[in-house]
Amino acid sequence: MAKNKKIEVEGREITIILDKEQEYISLTDMLKAKNGDFSISDWLRNRNTVEYLGIWESVYNPDFNYGEFAIIKGHAGLNSYKLSVKEGE
Repeated sequence: MAKNKKIEVEGREITIILDKEQEYISLTDMLKAKNGDFSISDWLRNRNTVEYLGIWESVYNPDFNYGEFAIIKGHAGLNSYKLSVKEGE
């Protein structure tokens, strides 16, 4: 069963989820800590985020689809680009 703990980063509380000896940082908490309106979908459309996620997946996912990622990366950062959380499932 997953357990949660909290850490404080620059005066903001961020949840760390502990599940089967793995730690996951709450992106929602991190985005809430940012000033202004910002959502996970905004974060996902950022080119730097997409590049980071591609590197992460290439290191940790043996089934990473490099061809599909190249298409996504090519569109990242464009005004017409939007990646939803559901598309990653």
